[in-house]
Amino acid sequence: MTAMFYRKLFTRPFIRFLLLRSAPACCSSRYGLALLSSYGFFVVYSLRVNLSVAMVDMLNNTHQSSSNHSGSVCTPDDNPVPPKHNQSAGVYNWDSATQGWILGSFFYGYILTQIPGGYLAGRCGAKWLMGFGVLGTALFTLLTPLAADLGASYLIAVRVLEGVGEGVTFPAMYTMWASWAPPLERSRLLTISYIGAQLGTVVALPLSGEICFYMGWPYVFYLFGAVGLVWFVLWAFLVFDSPNSHPRISEQERLYITNSLKNELSTSSGHIPWRAIVTSMPLMAIVVAHFSYNWTFYTLLTLLPTYMNDILGFSIQQNGFLSALPYLGCALMAVLSGQVADYLRETCLYPTVIVRKSFSLIGMIGPAVFLVAAGYTGCNYTLAVTFLTISSALGGVSASGFNINHLDIAPSYAGILLGITNTFATIPGMVGPVIARALTHSNTIEEWQTVFYIAAAINVFGALFYTVFGRGTVQPWAIHTTYSHGD
Repeated sequence: MTAMFYRKLFTRPFIRFLLLRSAPACCSSRYGLALLSSYGFFVVYSLRVNLSVAMVDMLNNTHQSSSNHSGSVCTPDDNPVPPKHNQSAGVYNWDSATQGWILGSFFYGYILTQIPGGYLAGRCGAKWLMGFGVLGTALFTLLTPLAADLGASYLIAVRVLEGVGEGVTFPAMYTMWASWAPPLERSRLLTISYIGAQLGTVVALPLSGEICFYMGWPYVFYLFGAVGLVWFVLWAFLVFDSPNSHPRISEQERLYITNSLKNELSTSSGHIPWRAIVTSMPLMAIVVAHFSYNWTFYTLLTLLPTYMNDILGFSIQQNGFLSALPYLGCALMAVLSGQVADYLRETCLYPTVIVRKSFSLIGMIGPAVFLVAAGYTGCNYTLAVTFLTISSALGGVSASGFNINHLDIAPSYAGILLGITNTFATIPGMVGPVIARALTHSNTIEEWQTVFYIAAAINVFGALFYTVFGRGTVQPWAIHTTYSHGD
């Protein structure tokens, strides 16, 4: 069929409806982009979280025995025949305050490139911005062992530079999805894309523990850095900024995507309505929800291995596997919620705003409840890990809530909006670990309960704020002719 034939068909409402539903997902370019971007976010998060586990092995814990966990609050389970722990790599005398600064330093670089990343993605192309951002992070990850040997300040500097590289990735990818994701497939495509972040955490945490145990902590950074280099090669040759620039996309899929988006993308390519953006209440709702959710997310992401070691007494091997369980649950729930959300919008015709708010409430209040409950499990290892896993799993539901609402309210400026919200949402990663370590200097269960209470309260506030002020339609300032699926 020719391109002219498809264009004529799209002028007829019923035929247009059939064609919009008929572009196959299997072997399509848009789902290929989803999978490769998912691999990219797998790299992004594995490079981000591997230090959380490696830190346990990098410290000179002279007060602990060779089992690496005898100084915990809870009595660890016996391991009658422990394998030999490779501890040939260097260790460092960093106090809890220094540890907090090292773990949080990544976010000081990450916050700097959020808004510039959204702007540059729209001006210079999202493909290469995303690609070079991840490549830079991978290269600095390879330098991490050298920086640690030189001193804590050098390690902090390298982590800041890693954050600068990763800071452009989410805004760049949102900009790409504004051109690639049909409105009624957004939840599915974006949850597939961003599940890579959860899978990166799921794989990196236990694998980092094993690498630390058998090979030494420096290899955590060498191996994951190499994985990032492989991704960059694939990304450079297989990905394109838009359907119109893709040389191998089918004409049917190209027309399906471009026609589904033609009423949502702004026709004013050179103008960015900054005043309207920064005064938009629906955007403020996403900002508050994103900040609140990330307080809990980053607190657990950076400090869960420490909690597993210092409170529950798990070894470096057990630590990685058990720390990964909450993120496995989160990944599974994120994919499931994406399918359910688009089903509710497309088949059941639920308004977008109702779906986004409902999924946000479940994905924020649910985790708050189980996080607080985890603080009262004492030394019941099974219950503690179960509650932490349920907490993070329910958080995955928000992937189809506020997390992708940027594309609902302003698809043309989604990268910029994500940059703005992620700037504020990065603050918890900067201050959360520092505050948490300051509150847990004695490593008592009561101190960790305080940390969990603070995170839960912030989560609940963000969920309620988003419920009141969130919206589901393209905003007037984002487009000249507005259209969306439900208000």
